[in-house]
Order: sequence, then C-alpha cells, then structure tokens
Amino acid sequence: MATDKNRATAAAILPLVGGAQNVTSIVHCMTRLRLGLADRSLVDDEALKALPAVMGVVEDDTYQIVLGPGTVARVTPEFEALVEEERSATPVSPEHTVTAGELAAQGAEIRAARKAKNATPFKLFLRRIANIFVPLIPALIGCGIIAGINGLLINLQWLPAITPALAAIASGFMALIAVFVGFNTAKEFGGTPILGGAVAAIIVYAGVANIEAFGQKLSPGQGGVLGALGAAVLATYIEKWCRRWVPESLDVLVTPTLTVLLSGLVTIFGLMFLAGEFSTGIGTAANWLLDNTGAFAGLVLGGLFLPLVMLGLHQALIPIHTTLIEQQGFTVLLPILAMAGAGQVGCAIAVYKRLKHNTSIRTTIKSALPAGFLGVGEPLIYGVSLPLGRPFITACVGGAAGGAFVGFFSMIGDKVGSTAIGPSGWALFPLLDGNKGLGLTIAVYGGGLLVGYLVGFFATYFFGFSKQMLVELNAEPPAPAEPTPDSPAPAVDPTPQEAAPAKV
Repeated sequence: MATDKNRATAAAILPLVGGAQNVTSIVHCMTRLRLGLADRSLVDDEALKALPAVMGVVEDDTYQIVLGPGTVARVTPEFEALVEEERSATPVSPEHTVTAGELAAQGAEIRAARKAKNATPFKLFLRRIANIFVPLIPALIGCGIIAGINGLLINLQWLPAITPALAAIASGFMALIAVFVGFNTAKEFGGTPILGGAVAAIIVYAGVANIEAFGQKLSPGQGGVLGALGAAVLATYIEKWCRRWVPESLDVLVTPTLTVLLSGLVTIFGLMFLAGEFSTGIGTAANWLLDNTGAFAGLVLGGLFLPLVMLGLHQALIPIHTTLIEQQGFTVLLPILAMAGAGQVGCAIAVYKRLKHNTSIRTTIKSALPAGFLGVGEPLIYGVSLPLGRPFITACVGGAAGGAFVGFFSMIGDKVGSTAIGPSGWALFPLLDGNKGLGLTIAVYGGGLLVGYLVGFFATYFFGFSKQMLVELNAEPPAPAEPTPDSPAPAVDPTPQEAAPAKV
C-alpha cells in the first residue's frame, strides 16, 4: 500500500513539471526532490503546491519539491521509474526532433535566465560543495546513531561482547569518508568519480605515516574531507587536461596514470599538510568562538540559520560539521543552528493561536508541526511564516534566543555537540554528545529548544502581526441571523427542487 501511495505521488508530480521529456536530472536530498528541467515555464507551481504530499517548492539551480524526510527517499525511485516508462512509451518522432543548434540556443536561454536571477559565482560554488556532501548524510546519520547506542552500552556496561562490533560498524564509514568525498567531488566537477576516490584514498592510507612533508611526518587522515575535496578537484582538472592532449589510442593508459600520479604527489607533498592545518584552524576557531563569545555567537548563528535554510545554502556548512566530527567526535555548531527550528515551531504555534478563524493556515500548521518538532523546517517556512512576512522575522528571533542559551553554556565550559549531521529538533537527541556527560548535554539542548519555542511564540504572538494583517487574515465569519418570536416562519416549498451546490 505504501508503494502505491508513493507511486501515486510521483504520478501526480510528473505532469505538473512538464512530463518526462522536460526532466533532465533527478536527485534527492534529506527532504527535497531536486529536478533539472529543460523548460521552467512548463511547471505548474500552484498545482504542485496544492498536492497533499508537497510541502512547498524552491527554485534554485535545480527545481526543488519539498516532500519531507523518508517520503522523498521513497517517492524518488517511483518518479524515476515513471520518467523512464513515459520516455520509452512515447519516443520522439522525426517531426518532433530538434536540431543541435536549437537545443544549444534553448539551453543557453535557460542558463542565462537562471544566471540573471540568482546564480552568483559564490552561490554556485556553495551549491556544488553541498552536492558533494548531501549524498553522504544518510550514512552519517546511521553511523552516528549507532555510535551513540554503543556509547550508552559502554557506559552502562551492557553487552560487552557486542560493543566492539558496534564500534567497528559506526567508525568504518568515518574512517573512509575521504574516499566517498573524493568520489562525489570528481563526479560533481565533471571528472571520473573512481579516479577522484582513488586520489582521496591516499589521505587515509596507513603508509603515508612513512612519508615526511614540510619537515614532519604525515599521519593517516591528515587533511580529512577538505584534503580529499581538494585532491579530487585537482585530479579532475588534470584528467580534463589529459583528455585534450593525450592521443585517443593512449588515453585509456596514460590519462588515469597521469591523473592519479600527479594529483597524488601534490596531495602527499602539499594538500595533506595544508588541508590539515586549515582543518585544525576550523576546529580551533569554532572552539574559541564558543569559549569566548558563546552567547553572542549562538545568538547570531541561531538567528541567521533560517534565512540560510530558506535559500537552500545551509548544506554548505556540511564540510565544517564533518571536519569538526573528524577532529573532536562531534560538531558543536549543529545544536546551536538547530535552535532556528525551535523558533520556527514557536512561531507557528503563535500563528495558530492568533488566526483562530483562518482554517486554511491552521490546517497547514497542524499538518506541518510534527515535522517541525523533528527538525524539518521547510513546510513551516514556505507554508506559514515566510508568506506572512513578519512571523518569519520573529521566528528568527526565537532561534537567536535558543542559540544564545546553548552558546552561553558552551562559554562556561559545558559543550553540546552532535556526533552526526542531518537531523535537528527532537530527532537530534539520539546523536547528542558533549564534554560533561550525556545527562547535562541533553538538559542543555532541551533547555535551548524550550527557550526557542517560548521566545518564538511570544515574539510572534505580540509582534508578528500588524492590526491590518489580523483584520485581513483573521476576519470573523458572519454569524447566522437568529429568528425572533415575531419573525414569520420560512415558507416551505411543497414542490421538490434540486439543491443548490454549496459554496466552498
């Protein structure tokens, strides 16, 4: 039955994005189905937003349909299958074949429109970085939860025969994450993925401990994911250079050899050291920031995170989180950023209370709040606070307050971190870790959520609406007139008539 439901959702979406011939690429992240489209004008935005399974849409470098966690991972394969079926069933006939020049002109027009709208070089760079790390999130979550369970079992001294196995399961992916980053980086930048993975594998190879660079011995894993990213980008450019200059008859032998050799030497005698120093700098800076300006840093980070989510740029922080997890075992930034979702939840509850007669908005809030408590903010952002305007700002105020709360405790030495990235809200509890014991860590994080809920609620309740907004959004429905003793009874028509349709 679940498969039928997911296929029905995919079948409802496909015609509204212009059909299979209009879809050029299909991927998904934690909550969104991301589509490449040949012609953006063929998309029916309003009809998509009206679908029960769709929580919102976002136009970025790809067209993003917000379906929520879990759902998107099940709908995407069904959508891919439907696209393939439609393309196979309706082959393009000769009269519909377009020339290469027409395709190039159409593509150039689409690219120009997108660039003119929002494609700055910086944004494009951040999106490419996000595309490298987003596919890794499910493994990070799974391994992080297993690590948390293993830590709990060790503290309770339960199942000692099982904990070494759990430790291996939880740590195996993190030990080789550089290889996966290198693979995805080469794929994203147009190289051969396996060559990117091969070069990145040098970073985690135990034998690098026998090599000296910059006057010191290298250590396996030095440079981490940032070194792997840089190595794979370098390998991609070397590979492209080889493709241009190496004769085709020698390409299969020379190109991969030169790619791995040259980028490998640069990685060993340059990138590993430099990326290692940069990674150490990230950890040092994050700790200094929270140790010395914890409350203020939390205020800023928690308050600005919702706009990043709105723009889809929050995923660009994944490399920083991953670097901190590699170094310290947890990222101290994610629990603070998660407070933005708490402010959003408090804001939505206040909107629900203030707009007592707006059935449409209240229904949206009721359906989106469970996901909001679990840290999925897009439904509440795009369905409630952002369209209303001022409540989006007051939601950010709630996030800032929660962030300041968690940041303050970090400043006095009680660090709260997450062993993995991806979830937030209540879903982050299984991934929490810190330096003062699990009980205190959970208490601080839970207190931050409560502060975010309360401040988001009260800021929205008292400052989220102007008088005009309340009048327009919360008009009292007209009360039916009550009959008086002197008023005549309504006449009954003895002849049956067809009932008039009710107005919706």
